[in-house]
Amino acid sequence: MKDTILVLGACGQIGTELTLKLRDIYGKKNVIASDIKEGNAELMETGIFEFIDATDKNAISAIIEKYKVTEVYLMAAMLSVVAEKFPDKAWNLNMGSLLNVLELAKEGVVKKVFWPSSIAIFGPTTPRKLTPQTTVMEPTTVYGISKLAGERWCAYYKNKYKVDVRSVRYPGIISWKTKPGGGTTDYAVEIYHEAIANNAYSSFLSENSRLPMMYMDDAIKATIDFMQATEPKEYLSYNIAAMDFTPAEIADSIKKYYPDFKITYSPDFRQQIADTWPESIDDSKAREDWDWKPTFNLAKMTQTMLKNLKEMYIM
Repeated sequence: MKDTILVLGACGQIGTELTLKLRDIYGKKNVIASDIKEGNAELMETGIFEFIDATDKNAISAIIEKYKVTEVYLMAAMLSVVAEKFPDKAWNLNMGSLLNVLELAKEGVVKKVFWPSSIAIFGPTTPRKLTPQTTVMEPTTVYGISKLAGERWCAYYKNKYKVDVRSVRYPGIISWKTKPGGGTTDYAVEIYHEAIANNAYSSFLSENSRLPMMYMDDAIKATIDFMQATEPKEYLSYNIAAMDFTPAEIADSIKKYYPDFKITYSPDFRQQIADTWPESIDDSKAREDWDWKPTFNLAKMTQTMLKNLKEMYIM
């Protein structure tokens, strides 16, 4: 019997592409997409879609029962920039949805849960270079606070109730297929669009702001690989990494294809958030425990992004 998977927050930046990949692997009928809003045409037309508010436990439970769901990927969240504007709503969504799913897992309604954490759990007191798996965590943003609290709730349910819940700490995620959802690393997506559309970009982060980043394909690969691995014994939320770069370095990679591309810098409030996050991540534990390995570096990502976006803009 195949697993039946429910993706909550399937219309978000990661959720959309994760859902489509899961459907490729497990079959279109075995992956239920859900969100409070409609997704893109491909998401809506390639499988089952249900409208669900992730803060409504009864609604989630009903869908789980209807489709005999065995695994839940909880991708619904309010990201860093938006969460700073609406802290109460961010906390209610980010924590309420997680506790709903953990309770359902505790009750034996589902067998396995994936919940994404983030490098936002780290803060200004964390070592910024090669940030280790276990270290000081003092986040200064609403999003980071909710993710750190979420990790502790996951650990509580795992240790007390033996819930199989797994998590990775995503860095900034870059994709040409879906628009970013209000994060501090959004510049690294916007810059490619602007390079093609206007041959110029004004960065909201400073020239030398180095942050960990990952191409979407690697983020999806890490998520699914971890969920398919033997249940980890030591950690439930792992550092994962692929590359790190500054706005100036990503601009230089674009100039190899668009020599006249211009970048300017106008740091705004997002700079203060970025300054509290790591510059690079030590993901050696993930590599050791479940054979994590990225496939994209900056050069390969830039080539892929520009090729696909150019085709999209021409269409």
